[in-house]
Amino acid sequence: MGRSGAKSLSSLSLGPERKVKCYNGHFINGYVFHTKEYGHGRKTYNNGVCVKGSISSELEVDYYGRLKEVVKLQNHSEQNIMFLFKCYWYDTNDRGIRVDLHYGLVEINSKARLRNVNDVFVFAKQCQQVYYTYTLFL
Repeated sequence: MGRSGAKSLSSLSLGPERKVKCYNGHFINGYVFHTKEYGHGRKTYNNGVCVKGSISSELEVDYYGRLKEVVKLQNHSEQNIMFLFKCYWYDTNDRGIRVDLHYGLVEINSKARLRNVNDVFVFAKQCQQVYYTYTLFL
């Protein structure tokens, strides 16, 4: 390993810097995301977040939420920067989600928000943008 590689590895081993920066928005994966608070009162909402996921079984579980905060973490070298999204997550169990197989639309019960969740952060790179429209969830 060269001198720069060893320096980079030792920088990673120190962990992230103690100070972080927070933002109202972030451009990633071809999407412009804004926090829910920043987007309030604007013509478009860009705070809908979807993280495609799967569990250890063959069932695929997608997670839906709203962007609350954008956090920039940086290791002790300028090269190691990552963005995290802090989100409000919706409960996507049987009572919180419905999928229309014909149109491919996903309906989320916006009142079924996950509470007391320890995992509110997700890597920004994992996120896709979704748009929510409000209808009665029957």
